[in-house]
Amino acid sequence: MKCDCDEFVSPDSSASSVCLKDLRIFDGVTEEDFKRFSGIGIRKIFRPGEALFVQGGPINAVFAIKAGRIRLSKVLEDGTEITLDYRKAGDLVGEEAFSRRVDYPLTAWAMEETMTCGFGVSDFNRLILDNPDLGLKLIRNMSNRILSLNSRLGSATAGNLEDRVFRVLSNIASEHGRKTSRGYSIAFPLTHEDLSYLVGAHRVSITKALKRLRSIGKVVKEDNRFIVPEALAGD
Repeated sequence: MKCDCDEFVSPDSSASSVCLKDLRIFDGVTEEDFKRFSGIGIRKIFRPGEALFVQGGPINAVFAIKAGRIRLSKVLEDGTEITLDYRKAGDLVGEEAFSRRVDYPLTAWAMEETMTCGFGVSDFNRLILDNPDLGLKLIRNMSNRILSLNSRLGSATAGNLEDRVFRVLSNIASEHGRKTSRGYSIAFPLTHEDLSYLVGAHRVSITKALKRLRSIGKVVKEDNRFIVPEALAGD
C-alpha cells in the first residue's frame, strides 16, 4: 500500500520511507485492517522551534515523523528544561496516548521543518472499540516495545561514565548522523549540559569523560559537531 504522505514531501527531502503501517506497534496488522486508519489520518507540517505538543497539555494525538527531526524535553520543578531524547524520520512520538495518561509528560519540539502523519486519540479509540482484534494486536506490540525500552535503559546505565557517554553518542550518531570521511557526524550540536541529562551525570564529569574519549580517538569534535568513527558507531 502506497503511503499518501509521499505526495507531499519534496523529492530532495530527507523523508523516511517508513509509513504508519511500518511502525513496530502495527506489526501483524493486515493491509485490510490498516486501511481503516486512512479515514482518521492527520498530516501536519511544523516549522523549526514549533511544538507538536507541550508538557502538561491534553493528550489528543499520536504522530509518526515522516520527515524532519524532533527533540523531546521536560521542564523540572525548578524550571530547568532538560533534553531526554531525539526522534528522527520513521520514529513515533506521543505514544503516551496508548497508556492511561491524560496529559503529555514531555514537550516535542521540531528541530527543522518536520512533517508528521498520525491520528487523533478519540478517533483511534473508536476504531479500536469497533475492531477489538486490532486492539489486542496493538496492546501486544506496545508490551513488546516497553520490554525493549526497559532493556535499553538498563544498558544505558551500566558501565563506567566514559562507556555511558560513548554509548549515548554512538547511538545518536547511528540514528541522527551523516556519514563523512571521518565517521558519522551528529546532525545537530550537543552541549555538555545536554549530555549530562542524557547520561545522568554532572556536567563537569561529562567534560572529563569527553576529553578522555577524544584523546583515545573514540570521539572527534569538528565545527561544534561530535563525530563517531564509522567502525564504532552503534557499538
